[in-house]
Amino acid sequence: MGIMKEITAEELKKKLESGEKLNLIDVREDEEVAHGMIPGAKHIKMGDIPNRLDEFNQDEEYIFICRSGARSGNVCYYLQEMGYKVCNMAGGMLAWDGDIVQK
Repeated sequence: MGIMKEITAEELKKKLESGEKLNLIDVREDEEVAHGMIPGAKHIKMGDIPNRLDEFNQDEEYIFICRSGARSGNVCYYLQEMGYKVCNMAGGMLAWDGDIVQK
């Protein structure tokens, strides 16, 4: 497996606060995202990713988010193998202290 790119919750928060346009994908289950997601994140459950590859553009980078960073890391390895540009949010939502929105 290649090296996987990671971003900390703090770095991500700074990028969002500075107005950067990012592709955030939350791969948690429905009942988890019900407690709140990072504003602007798109919800695609981890198990749905293989069936929804047509929603990803190989020219763009995607930042993946889960509860602790483990599931999103698995998604990143999977998509990286398929040639996508990915980045894992280390620590997941447990590390996030920024705004959240209820979906």
